[in-house]
This record gives sequence, structure tokens and C-alpha cells, in this order.
Amino acid sequence: MRKTISVICSLFLAAGAALYAQQAVNELDRPHPGSGHVITPQVSMEQPGDTGNRMHTNYKIFIPATMTEEEFNSFEHPATTSEPVPYYYAETPASLACLYGAVGATSGCNPFSLPNSGHATGGSKAIAIVDAYDYPTALADLKVYSSEFGLAAPTSSTFTVVYATGTNPGPDPNCAKYGGWSCWSSEESLDIEMAHALAPSAHVYLVEAASAKTSDLIVAVKKAISLVVAAGGGEISMSWGGGEGSAETSLDSGFAGKNVVFFASTGDSEGTEYPSTSPNVVAVGGTTITRNPSTLAFEEEISWEDGGGGISKYETKPSYQNSISALSGSSNRGVPDIAAIGNPRTGVWVYDSYQTNSVGDYCLYNYDTDEGTNWCIFGGTSVASPVTAALVNHAGHFSASAAAEHTLIYSNYTNTSDYRDITYGTCGWYEGWFAQAGWDPCTGLGAPIGSAGK
Repeated sequence: MRKTISVICSLFLAAGAALYAQQAVNELDRPHPGSGHVITPQVSMEQPGDTGNRMHTNYKIFIPATMTEEEFNSFEHPATTSEPVPYYYAETPASLACLYGAVGATSGCNPFSLPNSGHATGGSKAIAIVDAYDYPTALADLKVYSSEFGLAAPTSSTFTVVYATGTNPGPDPNCAKYGGWSCWSSEESLDIEMAHALAPSAHVYLVEAASAKTSDLIVAVKKAISLVVAAGGGEISMSWGGGEGSAETSLDSGFAGKNVVFFASTGDSEGTEYPSTSPNVVAVGGTTITRNPSTLAFEEEISWEDGGGGISKYETKPSYQNSISALSGSSNRGVPDIAAIGNPRTGVWVYDSYQTNSVGDYCLYNYDTDEGTNWCIFGGTSVASPVTAALVNHAGHFSASAAAEHTLIYSNYTNTSDYRDITYGTCGWYEGWFAQAGWDPCTGLGAPIGSAGK
């Protein structure tokens, strides 16, 4: 009798093991909803001869692995009304506000469970976004983004498109060539949506340069300065850059304005780029938001291996970095100063309807509607710069200058309630730099949180 029971139990266990093994194989064969690959659009690639002459954007796009509707539905994601494309994960205004302390803390900061009403409120004066070429659907797209996430709709008192030269520069020619998500219009959609998401009451100015030439963008920066000064102060975000050149120091004096603070992306590859290396600009690097693979609860913010950073070739160390001399180990400027969300695999939702003319030109495919969607998942330090500019605007301090803002940052970064020190991860050539306590070339002094110390 005991022998019979033993045999039956053995057969049952063997069958169960075989079934489990088959299920495991099936799960391995099926892509996880978080799987996929990252692409770098043409507009974010530096070309030969660009240094000193032309700037590129700093965004990347996350393309989830192809799955059928049935495969997506087989995964147990919580029901959501906040994700514009079901079964896809990306950060929302509410989850960003939660992650960076623009609202009260919520355990996990889960974009699937946070209500849209959890987004940041407030912001004031001005945030100027400087980009190249015209983005014809800017206002319409920002309205769609705002409606999706419960943000106040942009009005003439909160959003204005300004031509830097007074003449419409026309769209980026690459939009027609590569699709709307692979040209300057996508950079512009990303920038204005991140600024509005975290400082919805601030007046966002989209200042459009005549082209991506460095000289044209500098003209647009000057226009942006005049707008922010007239508004009583605020921030200018520049999500673009180019390789460093010996002539860059001659442009540094242009980043100045009463009650104006400048922010710039450090780039999405190893090394440094201008204008983030300017001592008159707050250099913003990129981080990774790690989440539990099953619950999507926030776990930790770590470095992003592709975020730009290092020691400038031409800019000398500003006085506000004297306190980190032992860490930077150089007499030249170190970047970034601070960092925020950048890894496209843990990216943000962006809506861009311009020049998406077929399913093949869309970032994502909506399996609920069986059609392409204008929603994309973007990353890169192009996200980090406007996010940080908006967080600083939301804080309501309004420094008298970039120098004053730098002094404030470097004086308060050790306050754990003001900045999240990032001490895990690597970056740089051969992954040779490590995130560590205090300043490092991967994430600078860490990520801003809350409204104090900035």
C-alpha cells in the first residue's frame, strides 16, 4: 500500500514538474511587457563637422518587443486609466511628481495605480524651452497630453510659441524624411510636456530657432532670456548639445540674465558636450528609475550607463565646485551638476502627432484599437533637463542667476530631504566611473527632490 502511494505521488510530482517546466519554457518564449530595444533617432546623432557648428538633440526612444494582444493580456498588470496605451509602462506626470517630491509621498509611486489627480500643481513665472525649427502641432499635442493626464489645459497665459527671429522657421526637414518622432518636433513635444507636467501653472515659452546651427540656437537663447526676464524670472532648458570645441568659452557670457537659470542636458553617450559644460549652466545628467518587475513599485534611482558626464576639456573649474575638488580630481569643470530620469527603458510618456503617417512610423501599436498611436516612450537627458527645470520652478525660489543657483545646489546637496544621493551604477568609457557618495561623473550630486535647497 505504502509502495503504491509512493509511486502515485512520484508520478504526480513528475507530471507537475513537467507541467511547470513547460510553463517555464512558454514564459521564456514570450517577451515580457518590459522587454524591447532602444533606438537613437537620426536627429540625436552627432555628425562629422558638427562640433562648434551644429547641435543635436538628446533623446532616445524605447520600442517594446512585439506582442500579440493575447500575449499582452496574459500578463497580470493592474487595470489602469492613466496609461495612454494599455499594457505599456512609462512614467506619467503623477508618477514623476511622486518620484521627485513635487507631491506628498505615495508608496511605490506606481504609474499604474496613481490617480491622474496626483500630478504636481503650481509653478509660476516662466520656463523657456529652446529648440530648433517649427513644431506645427505643439499646442494641439500639449492639449492632448494634458487631457490624458488631468493637467490644466494650456492657454495663452501658460503656453506660447515664439519664433526666435520673428519669422516661422518651418519644420525640420528630417520630419518628412524620418517621421515625426525622429526629428526636432519630438524633442519639442518632449520638452514642453515635461515642463507643463511638473509646473503646470508656469508660462511655458517654446522658442524656436531658425535651425539647429549653433549660431541660430544662441540667437534663440537670447530671445528666451528676454522672455524670462520680462516674466520676472524663471528657467531656460536646453535639451541639446554638441561636442566640445576650443571656441566654446567665448559663448559662456551669453548664458546670463536677471533672475534666469539655465539648464542643459549632458548628452546620451560617454563624455562631455556643450553647452552643459559651461560654468553658467546647470548641467543635468541622466538616471535610471528601477522598479519591481512584478508590481512596478519604485525601488531605487541609480545611474544610467549612457548618460553623458566627465571633465570638460576647455572649461576651468568654477568656484562653486571647489568643494568637490577631491572627487573631480581636475582643475576643469566637472559635469553633471545634478541628474534626473534619463534611461529610456524607464522612460516617460510623450505625445507627438506631427508627421506620423503610417503604422510603421509610430512608436507604439495600440492593441486595444488595432492601430498605431502617437504616444511614445522617450528617454535621454532631454527628459532630465526640462524635468529638473520644472522642479526648480515648482520650488518657487527663483535664483537671481545661474551662479546663485549653483551655489544653492552645492550648499544643500548633502541634505537628504533636498537631494537623493545616487551611489549605485556605472557610466563612462569602459564603464570606468562609478556612482558614489557625493559628486561623481555619472549623476553629479544626485537627483533633486522636494522644494527646498533649489
